[in-house]
Amino acid sequence: MRAHYCDETIDYDGSQLRAHWVLSRFGLAGDAIVGFRGACRVSNEEMADLADLDGPGIAGNDLVHFVWEAFTHPDLLLATHRQRLLAAQAREVLAELAPQPRIDRIGDDLFVGGGKLSISIATVTPVSSVLHFAVNATQGGAPVATAALADLGVEPRTFAQRLLDRVTAEQDSIAHARAKVRAKGEWR
Repeated sequence: MRAHYCDETIDYDGSQLRAHWVLSRFGLAGDAIVGFRGACRVSNEEMADLADLDGPGIAGNDLVHFVWEAFTHPDLLLATHRQRLLAAQAREVLAELAPQPRIDRIGDDLFVGGGKLSISIATVTPVSSVLHFAVNATQGGAPVATAALADLGVEPRTFAQRLLDRVTAEQDSIAHARAKVRAKGEWR
């Protein structure tokens, strides 16, 4: 799995959640995760989560975004597992960078007190699984109460790079663990 952080500002609008966006935008073929910073405004036409269609909307002025595409098997259950693992890893990284205050994870969302720190969605395409995960870098523009990296004293680029490193190391470890196991009943 490959990872890349783009220092160019890219605003997320939901259209990035499609097959081969990572390849077309960054030239990364195969399983890859990319990070970037920018605003977020998702229209109903691009909304993947049906529960959000009648909600307050998905928006923010300044977020650190991650888009992950995996070609192993376009399975929504596996994509949702990846999404939850990514949220848990983000919480771990934040706990290292900002041990106080407490950061809670509920499913694929992170919270600080009453403020929502992250947004996330996982879905499938005909050839891959794709997911988007983002945390507020600064306050502003969201239709709900939020928390942000700035509130925690966490530098966005540092957070992004640590999370990218952790995700790729975990995926490499998973691939290794899977490859070294023999089937029950298999002879030497």
